[in-house]
Amino acid sequence: MEHTAIDTALAGAVRDADVPILPMVVDRLLRPDPADDPDGRLTEDGRQVGHALRRLVAGDLAGLFDGPSTVRFDPSLPMVSLDLSRVTENSTLISVLMTCSSAWMEAALLDPNGGRRWVVYDEAWRLMSHPALLRRMDAHWRLARHYGLANLLVFHKLTDLENVGDAGSANRALANSLLANAETKIVYRQETDQLGPTAVALGLTGTERRLLPGLGTGQGLWRIKDRAFVVQHQLHPAELAAFDTTARMTGKG
Repeated sequence: MEHTAIDTALAGAVRDADVPILPMVVDRLLRPDPADDPDGRLTEDGRQVGHALRRLVAGDLAGLFDGPSTVRFDPSLPMVSLDLSRVTENSTLISVLMTCSSAWMEAALLDPNGGRRWVVYDEAWRLMSHPALLRRMDAHWRLARHYGLANLLVFHKLTDLENVGDAGSANRALANSLLANAETKIVYRQETDQLGPTAVALGLTGTERRLLPGLGTGQGLWRIKDRAFVVQHQLHPAELAAFDTTARMTGKG
């Protein structure tokens, strides 16, 4: 029933404005047009979801979702990056932001004429900790070949997966399955306390495990199915400048 209330409110906002925004939808949920709600049932059905969405307009999340978009999503660009670094401490905000941005991303990712694409999830455990986002990632994995996608998960350490659901939970199992199904695994230098969990999670041999603490900067152990290689990665100076994560420490940023 609340779906009807949302549909009616959204249709009214779209009808009355060239650029419908969330406050218009919230207002119509809490105060429907009398012509749409002659017996008051629509008001009752939409009250709970209306107050939930109002938090994005007038509550602690105000200012992010209550106006026209300041960014034009252009799927024709060679790269699109969604920077969540300023909201990493607010798990609710990350969940809402990713839910909204996923609609943008999927418009490009699921376009049959969009070509082949990389989808990179940095700090992947943070997104995986939200069940709805984890299920969406799982769907992208399952449909990757159909849509021409290559998915890349990035972790600082594999024990971060312990933040995804409770031990033995469906969410933890789903997160581990995404990792297990990866055909290519790239591991950089690991501290001693991470060697055991990393070796178990990735199925490394004893030799591969012993290599990890001695890897230098830019060196990675590439595990491609059942074959392993130690690779020295080379960066063009322009790439190094763009991806130098120590710039502020060294005074170059």
